[in-house]
Amino acid sequence: MGTLCQHAQPRGTGDMGDAVPGATGAAGAVCARGYQHKQGWADPDSRRGPKFGTAAPLAPQPRSLALSPGRDPMVEGSMAKKVAIIGGGSSGLCAIKACLQEGLEPICFERTGDIGGLWRFEERPEEGRASIYRSVIINTSKEMMCFSDFPIPEDFPNYMHNSKIMEYFRMYAQHFDLLRHIRFRTSVCRVSKRPDFAATGQWDVVTESEGKQEAAVFDGVLVCTGHHTEAHLPLSTFPGIEKFKGCYLHSRDYKDARDFTDKRVIVIGIGNSGSDLAVEISQTAKQVFLSTRRGAWILNRVGDHGYPIDIIFTTRMKTFLKKLLSASMVSSFMEKQLNMRFDHSHYGLKPKHRILDQHPTINDDLPNRIISGRVLVKPNVQEFTETSAIFEDGSREDIDAVVFATGYSFSFSFLEGCVKVVENQIPLYKFMFPPHLEKPTLAFIGLIQPLGAIMPISELQCRWATRIFKGLNKLPPRHDMEADIKQKREAMAKRYVRSQRHTIQVDYIPYMDELACQVGVKPNLLALFLTDPKLALEVAFGPCTPYQYRLRGPGKWAGAREAILTQQQRIIKPLQTRHVEEQASGPATPLFFKLVGAMAILAIIFAYL
Repeated sequence: MGTLCQHAQPRGTGDMGDAVPGATGAAGAVCARGYQHKQGWADPDSRRGPKFGTAAPLAPQPRSLALSPGRDPMVEGSMAKKVAIIGGGSSGLCAIKACLQEGLEPICFERTGDIGGLWRFEERPEEGRASIYRSVIINTSKEMMCFSDFPIPEDFPNYMHNSKIMEYFRMYAQHFDLLRHIRFRTSVCRVSKRPDFAATGQWDVVTESEGKQEAAVFDGVLVCTGHHTEAHLPLSTFPGIEKFKGCYLHSRDYKDARDFTDKRVIVIGIGNSGSDLAVEISQTAKQVFLSTRRGAWILNRVGDHGYPIDIIFTTRMKTFLKKLLSASMVSSFMEKQLNMRFDHSHYGLKPKHRILDQHPTINDDLPNRIISGRVLVKPNVQEFTETSAIFEDGSREDIDAVVFATGYSFSFSFLEGCVKVVENQIPLYKFMFPPHLEKPTLAFIGLIQPLGAIMPISELQCRWATRIFKGLNKLPPRHDMEADIKQKREAMAKRYVRSQRHTIQVDYIPYMDELACQVGVKPNLLALFLTDPKLALEVAFGPCTPYQYRLRGPGKWAGAREAILTQQQRIIKPLQTRHVEEQASGPATPLFFKLVGAMAILAIIFAYL
């Protein structure tokens, strides 16, 4: 009978003892701005690149007292609205900060002993928490994924290993003094409306820590648990798996390739996890087979001239040009570019769908492993036998192990009947607010799958949600929200191939701008061209980095302009580990002509807005 691999068996959380969350373990001092510095780092800003004005720590808050029924005693004097934040990952951290900046009182409940969520590697998978493997490197670059008022240090690599991401999160948490608002090893058992919810919008929240349950009343709830917590393992669609004598596991339970040394392994699924695991396991396995139902278009992390691919593609100008062209024209252009790197038909990867019809797969190494024969691309598995797999094309391969990279599902069992998830679909206004609630005091953060980085999106969602909680912004009538939900769902169904992974898709710039309009922080290009042409050119034609949403409006950051104008040097800095004499370039186009051309293009843009 098929069995779950030993290292995939559910296990308890590791013992953190009395370790202090946020401690890096590196020798050094904590500066006045909250950084933990290694010995020899005299300048706090040396870990962040150039100085960009002030990103001052928030004012110290009183320490949270033990929860009890009713209001928290520390809030009684100020009567600040109290917000429960569920989850201490990247979304939870920026939720705490957004609450503090709006004068709300956050209490974050984190079921494990540390921050980081998905990005904190553990040897053993923890129940209820996303899990990554040891070698994971993020596929969004640092300038696109950073929080909007806290640039990632210039010497950090553009694509960061999970350990570097955790280092950045700890710097962020320390700098803004967020850890004091987190209750570690505390699970949320139940969130329910209070009897007077229609009038107050308040919630009863029951939590459990060390076997003891406590209850408290909150004025708002931010759900920051993400959508990578529950492994989707569709064994019923693979006949014969029950008699397979080898072992199988979900990609969530994979940690490294040592367990597959000299084995013949099938990886099922060609998303980002599936392609990564096929490449990594092929380093030690006797043979790896990558099984895919539909195929995929494979993008590179490294784009033209060596720049990160998202830096090249995620610009306001390219987004505008996409609107002018048909989806078919854009797809044809992009597919031609990808096939110039390697012909997807020759490599058995070409899918029936167009490139814009599916969430992209990003992998630099897969073509190399295919051309060297270490990875063989196969169609979907038709059935398993005791020792082999039979594919839909009739071919058969003897195998020892199966890795299901079949994605995730999500649910919110602690929300008693407040929301209903059906086939990974949940009706939320702007992917955040349930439209049926009498009071908008519940919001979901990071429950989206963007074509781009998720951290800045979660941050902007938090900035909007906290203003809604505080009453500074209002939601439209219920029928308008439901119409928006319906429109987005229909557009998604029309664009993407049918899959449970395509239920929460958003395009980065359009969605960020949609949120920014709600908060009042969308960059005003016309005003910028009239007052600051140099900045306007970078905003319009350069990468749409998160700093753009700190140039104006609530939460404006004095360092945003400098951060935008110096982002190119932070991209190049970590690559320059060896001095190279640069050849003199040809005469540059005079600034006057650049400005004239830019104004002409902007005139066209505004004509279409």
